[in-house]
Amino acid sequence: MRTVLAAIAFCLVGFAVSAAPTRPVVDAVITAAGMPKKLSEFGFFKDSAGWQPNEGVELYQLNSALFTDYAEKYRYIYVPAGQQAVADGDGRLQFPVGSALIKSFGYKIDGKDRLLETRLLLHRADGWIALPYVWNAEQTEATLKVAGTRLPVRFTDPSGNERDISYAVPNKNQCKECHSLSNAVVPIGPKMRNLTHDTLDMLLSNAMLEQPSRDHPPIPDFGNTAMPLESRARAYLDINCAHCHNRQGSASNSGLFLTYEEESPVHLGVGKRPVAAGRGSGGFQFAIAPGQPDQSIMMHRLKSLEPGVAMPEVGRSLVHEEGAALLSEWIAAMD
Repeated sequence: MRTVLAAIAFCLVGFAVSAAPTRPVVDAVITAAGMPKKLSEFGFFKDSAGWQPNEGVELYQLNSALFTDYAEKYRYIYVPAGQQAVADGDGRLQFPVGSALIKSFGYKIDGKDRLLETRLLLHRADGWIALPYVWNAEQTEATLKVAGTRLPVRFTDPSGNERDISYAVPNKNQCKECHSLSNAVVPIGPKMRNLTHDTLDMLLSNAMLEQPSRDHPPIPDFGNTAMPLESRARAYLDINCAHCHNRQGSASNSGLFLTYEEESPVHLGVGKRPVAAGRGSGGFQFAIAPGQPDQSIMMHRLKSLEPGVAMPEVGRSLVHEEGAALLSEWIAAMD
């Protein structure tokens, strides 16, 4: 699989013909009340096809990324000129009002890189707002879809299998299910521990990030088999599950806390009985049954596609085979 930067470079050449005269990012559109109908109103991209970031809009990458039906993702940060993000004590980046996080999703379809949607997180005076935009067939504009939608997609997965899916663009309220901390919408990806070294260098050299007061050891790429098994499994849980399963998240009442920093085996699910037994448990007793992945509720839910059972609840219509194999290996290796 190509890196994000390689994919961007490829697309810059392919879509150069659609480039429009450069205009700056429109800060007033980011901070104003309301929900712009067209993605182009923000000025985040130089071209109409959404591949060439504008001045001040920077591409960034994560060490470990959330699984979304094998979609390629292209992530950008915008911070208003003269301002900076600040890392708090937990390493979460606190962005100034007027900042934007931009994430485009796409696949290679019929041999061409195509975007399906671009999701925005906009920091306004009253907090963050999440907005989903869907690209047209001509790849010249993306339109706001507050109610979300479904898009039929055929693509080839990393194992070479042809896949037909009904790709889900979340509605505005579904965005809150993941991007929520203490009932407020917040970014979940940009944390010091999960930003690549190159990304941190870029943010610091562009004065978009204040120099952190302490170190935040990075989490590994969960797909890097050269790294320790437990670290990889914990990194997978952190980025795919911990946005809800943390002490302030929407699943805090479950008692299952899956952040990378969690130290309690029980809170990670080891030997932990479910708070409310139901069909989601599959009849199994423990979230993680050490040495027995096939008897673990976590694996049962990760491998399910049944509504009300499958975890994560939104963002996928396929089983992440590689992620399931990683967690199964981790649980099997437990004493």
